[in-house]
Amino acid sequence: MVEARPNVHRRRMGSALRSLRNAAGFSMDEAAEHLGLSGKPALSKIENGKQRVSGLGLTAFFQVYGVDSEATRAKVKAMASLAASGKRTNLIDEYKEAIRSHGFEEYLHLEGMAAKAESFLHVVPGLLQTREYATAIVESSHKWSSKHEVRRFVDLRLARQNAVTRENPIELRCILDEAALRRVVGGAEVMKNQLQRLLDASEGSGDVAIQVLPFTAGPHSGIDGSFQLLHFQAGPPVCVVETMTTSVYLEEDGDVSRYVTALDLLRTKALDEQRSRRFIHQLIKDSYT
Repeated sequence: MVEARPNVHRRRMGSALRSLRNAAGFSMDEAAEHLGLSGKPALSKIENGKQRVSGLGLTAFFQVYGVDSEATRAKVKAMASLAASGKRTNLIDEYKEAIRSHGFEEYLHLEGMAAKAESFLHVVPGLLQTREYATAIVESSHKWSSKHEVRRFVDLRLARQNAVTRENPIELRCILDEAALRRVVGGAEVMKNQLQRLLDASEGSGDVAIQVLPFTAGPHSGIDGSFQLLHFQAGPPVCVVETMTTSVYLEEDGDVSRYVTALDLLRTKALDEQRSRRFIHQLIKDSYT
Protein backbone atom coordinates (compact mmCIF):
# COMPACT_ATOMS: atom_id res chain seq x y z
CA MET A 1 0.00 0.00 0.00
CA VAL A 2 1.27 3.45 -0.97
CA GLU A 3 0.79 6.81 0.73
CA ALA A 4 -1.20 9.19 -1.50
CA ARG A 5 -2.72 12.63 -1.40
CA PRO A 6 -6.51 12.14 -1.13
CA ASN A 7 -8.58 13.09 -4.15
CA VAL A 8 -12.25 12.65 -5.00
CA HIS A 9 -11.86 9.12 -6.36
CA ARG A 10 -9.73 7.95 -3.43
CA ARG A 11 -12.21 9.41 -0.96
CA ARG A 12 -15.04 7.62 -2.76
CA MET A 13 -13.07 4.39 -2.76
CA GLY A 14 -12.43 4.72 0.96
CA SER A 15 -16.10 5.41 1.56
CA ALA A 16 -17.05 2.23 -0.32
CA LEU A 17 -14.70 0.14 1.81
CA ARG A 18 -16.09 1.78 4.97
CA SER A 19 -19.61 0.80 3.87
CA LEU A 20 -18.50 -2.81 3.34
CA ARG A 21 -16.92 -2.85 6.81
CA ASN A 22 -20.06 -1.49 8.44
CA ALA A 23 -22.22 -4.01 6.57
CA ALA A 24 -19.96 -6.79 7.88
CA GLY A 25 -20.39 -5.47 11.43
CA PHE A 26 -16.70 -4.84 12.16
CA SER A 27 -15.29 -1.99 14.21
CA MET A 28 -12.16 -0.36 12.77
CA ASP A 29 -9.95 -2.12 15.33
CA GLU A 30 -11.49 -5.52 14.55
CA ALA A 31 -11.24 -5.01 10.80
CA ALA A 32 -7.62 -3.85 11.00
CA GLU A 33 -6.69 -6.96 13.02
CA HIS A 34 -8.39 -9.33 10.55
CA LEU A 35 -6.78 -7.54 7.59
CA GLY A 36 -3.33 -7.73 9.14
CA LEU A 37 -2.96 -3.95 9.25
CA SER A 38 -0.97 -2.11 11.90
CA GLY A 39 -3.96 -0.92 13.86
CA LYS A 40 -6.84 1.50 13.42
CA PRO A 41 -4.73 4.42 12.02
CA ALA A 42 -3.67 2.33 9.00
CA LEU A 43 -7.26 1.46 8.13
CA SER A 44 -8.34 5.04 8.78
CA LYS A 45 -5.90 6.25 6.11
CA ILE A 46 -7.46 3.88 3.58
CA GLU A 47 -11.04 4.82 4.43
CA ASN A 48 -10.18 8.52 4.27
CA GLY A 49 -8.58 8.20 0.82
CA LYS A 50 -5.04 8.85 2.03
CA GLN A 51 -3.70 5.45 1.05
CA ARG A 52 -4.13 3.42 -2.12
CA VAL A 53 -5.14 -0.24 -2.08
CA SER A 54 -3.72 -2.68 -4.62
CA GLY A 55 -5.77 -5.33 -6.38
CA LEU A 56 -4.36 -8.00 -4.06
CA GLY A 57 -5.24 -5.80 -1.12
CA LEU A 58 -8.85 -5.62 -2.28
CA THR A 59 -9.06 -9.41 -2.31
CA ALA A 60 -8.24 -9.42 1.38
CA PHE A 61 -10.98 -6.85 2.09
CA PHE A 62 -13.51 -8.96 0.17
CA GLN A 63 -12.57 -12.09 2.09
CA VAL A 64 -12.61 -10.48 5.52
CA TYR A 65 -15.86 -8.59 4.90
CA GLY A 66 -17.53 -11.61 3.29
CA VAL A 67 -18.22 -9.92 -0.05
CA ASP A 68 -19.36 -12.78 -2.29
CA SER A 69 -21.31 -10.75 -4.87
CA GLU A 70 -19.36 -10.58 -8.13
CA ALA A 71 -21.25 -7.40 -9.04
CA THR A 72 -20.15 -5.70 -5.82
CA ARG A 73 -16.58 -6.88 -6.26
CA ALA A 74 -16.50 -5.60 -9.85
CA LYS A 75 -17.91 -2.23 -8.79
CA VAL A 76 -15.32 -1.76 -6.05
CA LYS A 77 -12.50 -2.87 -8.37
CA ALA A 78 -13.65 -0.30 -10.94
CA MET A 79 -13.61 2.39 -8.27
CA ALA A 80 -10.11 1.31 -7.25
CA SER A 81 -8.98 1.59 -10.87
CA LEU A 82 -10.29 5.16 -11.05
CA ALA A 83 -8.64 6.02 -7.74
CA ALA A 84 -5.27 4.75 -8.93
CA SER A 85 -5.40 6.20 -12.43
CA GLY A 86 -2.90 8.81 -13.56
CA LYS A 87 -4.53 9.31 -16.93
CA ARG A 88 -4.30 13.11 -16.80
CA THR A 89 -0.70 13.24 -15.63
CA ASN A 90 0.75 14.07 -19.06
CA LEU A 91 -1.70 16.92 -19.62
CA ILE A 92 -1.11 18.30 -16.14
CA ASP A 93 2.66 18.12 -16.61
CA GLU A 94 2.54 19.73 -20.06
CA TYR A 95 0.53 22.73 -18.88
CA LYS A 96 1.64 22.88 -15.25
CA GLU A 97 2.54 26.59 -15.52
CA ALA A 98 -1.06 27.34 -16.55
CA ILE A 99 -2.58 25.49 -13.58
CA ARG A 100 -2.87 27.83 -10.61
CA SER A 101 -4.34 25.50 -8.00
CA HIS A 102 -4.48 21.87 -6.91
CA GLY A 103 -8.26 22.20 -7.15
CA PHE A 104 -8.11 22.67 -10.92
CA GLU A 105 -5.57 19.88 -11.23
CA GLU A 106 -8.10 17.64 -9.50
CA TYR A 107 -10.80 18.82 -11.91
CA LEU A 108 -8.64 17.87 -14.90
CA HIS A 109 -8.22 14.40 -13.45
CA LEU A 110 -11.95 14.01 -12.85
CA GLU A 111 -12.88 15.28 -16.31
CA GLY A 112 -10.44 12.84 -17.88
CA MET A 113 -11.98 9.93 -15.97
CA ALA A 114 -15.62 10.92 -16.47
CA ALA A 115 -17.86 8.87 -18.74
CA LYS A 116 -20.52 11.59 -18.84
CA ALA A 117 -20.74 15.29 -17.98
CA GLU A 118 -24.08 17.04 -17.45
CA SER A 119 -24.19 20.76 -16.84
CA PHE A 120 -26.22 23.93 -16.60
CA LEU A 121 -24.13 26.91 -17.72
CA HIS A 122 -24.26 30.64 -18.41
CA VAL A 123 -21.32 30.41 -20.85
CA VAL A 124 -20.41 27.93 -23.57
CA PRO A 125 -18.75 24.87 -21.98
CA GLY A 126 -14.97 24.76 -22.25
CA LEU A 127 -15.07 21.46 -24.14
CA LEU A 128 -16.96 23.16 -26.97
CA GLN A 129 -15.32 26.60 -27.08
CA THR A 130 -13.49 27.93 -30.13
CA ARG A 131 -10.02 29.35 -29.54
CA GLU A 132 -11.19 32.94 -30.12
CA TYR A 133 -14.16 32.60 -27.76
CA ALA A 134 -11.99 30.94 -25.09
CA THR A 135 -9.36 33.68 -25.40
CA ALA A 136 -11.96 36.41 -24.89
CA ILE A 137 -13.39 34.60 -21.85
CA VAL A 138 -9.99 34.01 -20.24
CA GLU A 139 -8.80 37.58 -20.89
CA SER A 140 -11.96 39.02 -19.35
CA SER A 141 -11.38 37.09 -16.10
CA HIS A 142 -8.26 39.22 -15.39
CA LYS A 143 -6.64 36.25 -13.63
CA TRP A 144 -3.63 36.27 -15.95
CA SER A 145 -0.87 38.87 -15.99
CA SER A 146 0.47 38.36 -19.53
CA LYS A 147 -0.63 37.37 -23.02
CA HIS A 148 1.61 34.32 -22.78
CA GLU A 149 -0.21 33.08 -19.68
CA VAL A 150 -3.57 33.66 -21.36
CA ARG A 151 -2.43 31.75 -24.44
CA ARG A 152 -1.14 28.80 -22.41
CA PHE A 153 -4.37 28.49 -20.43
CA VAL A 154 -6.37 28.64 -23.66
CA ASP A 155 -4.05 25.97 -25.10
CA LEU A 156 -4.87 23.81 -22.09
CA ARG A 157 -8.60 24.40 -22.54
CA LEU A 158 -8.41 23.31 -26.17
CA ALA A 159 -6.25 20.30 -25.28
CA ARG A 160 -9.01 19.20 -22.89
CA GLN A 161 -11.36 18.95 -25.86
CA ASN A 162 -9.73 15.64 -26.71
CA ALA A 163 -12.25 14.26 -24.20
CA VAL A 164 -14.98 14.84 -26.84
CA THR A 165 -13.06 13.34 -29.78
CA ARG A 166 -11.14 10.46 -28.17
CA GLU A 167 -11.90 6.81 -28.99
CA ASN A 168 -14.30 6.50 -26.05
CA PRO A 169 -15.55 10.10 -25.83
CA ILE A 170 -17.16 11.68 -22.84
CA GLU A 171 -20.94 11.95 -23.17
CA LEU A 172 -21.67 15.67 -22.98
CA ARG A 173 -25.14 16.83 -21.95
CA CYS A 174 -25.40 20.61 -21.58
CA ILE A 175 -28.27 22.97 -20.78
CA LEU A 176 -27.30 26.49 -21.85
CA ASP A 177 -29.02 29.56 -20.52
CA GLU A 178 -30.14 31.78 -23.41
CA ALA A 179 -27.84 34.49 -22.06
CA ALA A 180 -24.85 32.33 -22.97
CA LEU A 181 -25.91 32.51 -26.62
CA ARG A 182 -26.87 36.19 -26.73
CA ARG A 183 -24.00 37.72 -24.76
CA VAL A 184 -21.46 38.87 -27.35
CA VAL A 185 -18.02 37.49 -26.49
CA GLY A 186 -15.08 38.62 -28.60
CA GLY A 187 -17.16 40.34 -31.26
CA ALA A 188 -19.74 39.37 -33.88
CA GLU A 189 -17.50 37.08 -35.96
CA VAL A 190 -16.30 35.21 -32.88
CA MET A 191 -19.88 34.68 -31.71
CA LYS A 192 -21.05 33.54 -35.13
CA ASN A 193 -18.28 30.94 -35.29
CA GLN A 194 -18.93 29.84 -31.72
CA LEU A 195 -22.64 29.34 -32.30
CA GLN A 196 -21.86 27.39 -35.46
CA ARG A 197 -19.45 25.25 -33.44
CA LEU A 198 -22.30 24.36 -31.09
CA LEU A 199 -24.50 23.38 -34.03
CA ASP A 200 -21.76 21.27 -35.59
CA ALA A 201 -21.03 19.49 -32.31
CA SER A 202 -24.66 18.70 -31.54
CA GLU A 203 -25.50 17.60 -35.08
CA GLY A 204 -22.35 15.61 -35.73
CA SER A 205 -22.24 13.35 -32.68
CA GLY A 206 -24.68 11.46 -30.53
CA ASP A 207 -22.30 12.04 -27.63
CA VAL A 208 -23.05 15.78 -27.51
CA ALA A 209 -26.50 17.11 -26.64
CA ILE A 210 -27.35 20.79 -26.18
CA GLN A 211 -30.58 22.21 -24.82
CA VAL A 212 -31.34 25.91 -24.62
CA LEU A 213 -33.14 27.33 -21.59
CA PRO A 214 -34.99 30.33 -23.06
CA PHE A 215 -35.67 33.55 -21.17
CA THR A 216 -39.37 32.75 -21.50
CA ALA A 217 -38.90 29.77 -19.16
CA GLY A 218 -38.95 32.25 -16.27
CA PRO A 219 -37.61 31.31 -12.81
CA HIS A 220 -35.94 27.91 -12.69
CA SER A 221 -34.06 25.46 -10.46
CA GLY A 222 -30.65 26.68 -11.66
CA ILE A 223 -31.26 30.30 -10.75
CA ASP A 224 -28.47 30.18 -8.13
CA GLY A 225 -25.80 29.57 -10.75
CA SER A 226 -23.97 27.12 -12.99
CA PHE A 227 -23.05 23.58 -11.94
CA GLN A 228 -21.83 20.33 -13.44
CA LEU A 229 -22.39 16.65 -12.68
CA LEU A 230 -19.57 14.27 -13.58
CA HIS A 231 -20.50 10.59 -13.89
CA PHE A 232 -18.00 7.71 -13.75
CA GLN A 233 -17.92 4.03 -14.56
CA ALA A 234 -18.36 3.25 -10.88
CA GLY A 235 -19.83 5.06 -7.92
CA PRO A 236 -22.20 8.03 -7.74
CA PRO A 237 -21.62 11.30 -9.63
CA VAL A 238 -19.67 14.26 -8.29
CA CYS A 239 -21.15 17.75 -8.49
CA VAL A 240 -18.77 20.59 -9.35
CA VAL A 241 -19.71 24.17 -8.46
CA GLU A 242 -17.26 26.89 -9.52
CA THR A 243 -16.76 30.12 -7.58
CA MET A 244 -14.56 33.08 -8.49
CA THR A 245 -11.58 31.66 -6.62
CA THR A 246 -12.02 27.88 -6.50
CA SER A 247 -14.10 24.83 -7.43
CA VAL A 248 -16.25 23.05 -4.84
CA TYR A 249 -16.68 19.27 -5.16
CA LEU A 250 -19.89 17.94 -3.64
CA GLU A 251 -19.82 14.20 -2.96
CA GLU A 252 -22.43 13.58 -0.27
CA ASP A 253 -25.54 11.82 -1.56
CA GLY A 254 -27.89 14.48 -0.18
CA ASP A 255 -26.01 17.33 -1.89
CA VAL A 256 -25.60 15.52 -5.21
CA SER A 257 -29.25 14.41 -5.34
CA ARG A 258 -30.42 18.02 -5.06
CA TYR A 259 -28.41 18.94 -8.14
CA VAL A 260 -29.61 15.85 -10.00
CA THR A 261 -33.18 16.94 -9.29
CA ALA A 262 -32.39 20.52 -10.33
CA LEU A 263 -31.00 19.30 -13.64
CA ASP A 264 -34.07 17.12 -14.27
CA LEU A 265 -36.31 20.14 -13.66
CA LEU A 266 -34.19 22.30 -15.96
CA ARG A 267 -34.57 19.75 -18.76
CA THR A 268 -38.35 20.01 -18.54
CA LYS A 269 -38.18 23.80 -18.97
CA ALA A 270 -35.51 23.82 -21.67
CA LEU A 271 -36.14 23.40 -25.37
CA ASP A 272 -35.54 19.87 -26.61
CA GLU A 273 -32.44 19.17 -28.71
CA GLN A 274 -34.12 19.68 -32.08
CA ARG A 275 -35.81 22.93 -31.08
CA SER A 276 -32.56 24.10 -29.49
CA ARG A 277 -30.69 23.60 -32.77
CA ARG A 278 -33.38 25.58 -34.59
CA PHE A 279 -33.09 28.32 -31.93
CA ILE A 280 -29.31 28.59 -32.40
CA HIS A 281 -29.61 28.50 -36.18
CA GLN A 282 -32.19 31.30 -36.12
CA LEU A 283 -30.02 33.34 -33.77
CA ILE A 284 -27.13 33.12 -36.22
CA LYS A 285 -29.42 34.13 -39.06
CA ASP A 286 -30.97 37.06 -37.20
CA SER A 287 -27.86 38.46 -35.54
CA TYR A 288 -24.82 37.51 -37.60
CA THR A 289 -25.77 37.34 -41.29
